[in-house]
Amino acid sequence: MTANAKVRVTLVRSANKREIDQQQTLVGLGLRKLHSSRELEDTPSVRGMINKVRHLLDVDTVG
Repeated sequence: MTANAKVRVTLVRSANKREIDQQQTLVGLGLRKLHSSRELEDTPSVRGMINKVRHLLDVDTVG
C-alpha cells in the first residue's frame, strides 16, 4: 500500500435479504444502489469492510 493507493468497489449483487450489518457496511462504503461505484483509500479499515461483504462487490485497484 502506498500513500495514495486507491481501490474501486462496485456493488454487483443486491443487499436485499442480507444481514443488517452487511447492509450497514455497504452504506458505510458509500454504496447504496446496484452497480454504484466508489473510489476509496486503500486502508486496513476499508479492506476490512470490503472483506465483510466481498461476495457482493467487484474490487479493482486504481493506479
